[in-house]
Amino acid sequence: MLGYVTADKPELKMREFEVYNGYYCGICKSIARRYGQLPRMVLSYDAAFLALLIGSLSREEDIPSKEHCIIHPLKKKTIVQNEVIDYAGDVMLILAWHKLLDDAHDEGKLYARAAVGTMKGIYRKLEKARPQLCLKVEECLKELGRLEEEKCGNLDQAAEAFARIMEAIFEEGPLPESFKEQEALRRIGYHLGKWIYLMDAVDDIEDNIESGAYNPLIYRFGYEPGEPDFRERIMETCEFNLYHYLGEMGKAADLLAIRKNEGIIENIIYKGLLRRTQNMTQKEE
Repeated sequence: MLGYVTADKPELKMREFEVYNGYYCGICKSIARRYGQLPRMVLSYDAAFLALLIGSLSREEDIPSKEHCIIHPLKKKTIVQNEVIDYAGDVMLILAWHKLLDDAHDEGKLYARAAVGTMKGIYRKLEKARPQLCLKVEECLKELGRLEEEKCGNLDQAAEAFARIMEAIFEEGPLPESFKEQEALRRIGYHLGKWIYLMDAVDDIEDNIESGAYNPLIYRFGYEPGEPDFRERIMETCEFNLYHYLGEMGKAADLLAIRKNEGIIENIIYKGLLRRTQNMTQKEE
């Protein structure tokens, strides 16, 4: 997850904002407690959404506490801790490990090479704790790498591999008892993965054209070298797909029996993701 999944914070109530940050800080604390301080740097609010959504189906109440933070040492922060928090932290580290491998291998970034050495032992622990999820992520990324090498111009096919990763993330965590809700979570993950993949492709289009890095949009829409209005030409189709994915997520979310933090979840799905989509597709060159 790449930092695109955030709430529309100005629309959150004060209490909702505190809980939202409490989940984020809880994941940060969970990572530090189990894996050390350095891995906390990979955290994003995507993980808070994952924990909030899965946790919302549990009958157990959140029991927040107040703790000091290494980044904000003077004022205690609200912290939420539970099984889903730990799972979201593990997910972020699994994805961060593969991002570091990609940066070190394909782009030769020095920081990535150094971080890979630090993270290797942590990933071995994750493989033991979440073997099925680690294997699924590796298989899907291998398929995505193959498509990139082939310069795949089929947007749906390219996005499918990442969608399957997100699908696995949402179905490998602590699950509700209801099969209908399990299926709804799986569909949310799948369409969220498609949305994230396309958002990232749109976001990076100019940089990828300049660097020559793979971007499915370049091949799907036949970019001509020097074409000045490429972004404008492709945006109608990109917008249609992005809003379609959000619509499918909304349909699946309607099937969930949300028991807590409903306002935050609705804010993220129906406002936060919508605003990010609007900002991305209306971005000026």
